[in-house]
Amino acid sequence: MGILSMLLPALVPVAADGLKGLFRKLTGGDPAEPQNVEEQLRLMEASTERLKAMAELDRPYGEISRWVADLRASFRYVLSALIVLAAIGVGIYVATSMPELRKVVFIAFLEMAGAAFSFVFGDRMYRHLKGTLK
Repeated sequence: MGILSMLLPALVPVAADGLKGLFRKLTGGDPAEPQNVEEQLRLMEASTERLKAMAELDRPYGEISRWVADLRASFRYVLSALIVLAAIGVGIYVATSMPELRKVVFIAFLEMAGAAFSFVFGDRMYRHLKGTLK
């Protein structure tokens, strides 16, 4: 169940894209996609404005020191690395000293490590798979 709980969330976006492609093929296109260059340009402008608004929400206000800015920028990645390292450490500890709890504890940390790994590498891996499967 531990490996399945890690693989299933990773495969859901791929399955959703596959279904979307199947429906697109059956219906002859996607009406939500831009039909001409003008619509494509408006969609790109709206996407750019959305990204600007999201960046503005994340921007700190006032003067902050450089190390605080660096910590804010890397916080999710540092925390993800700590979760993966903790899962490895807990897995080794539980496997060697507490065999009766091995399965329960290790699966819990394995799922947390899977989520952190997916956060860091999942999008890149999915985009690579999506690009190679076209």
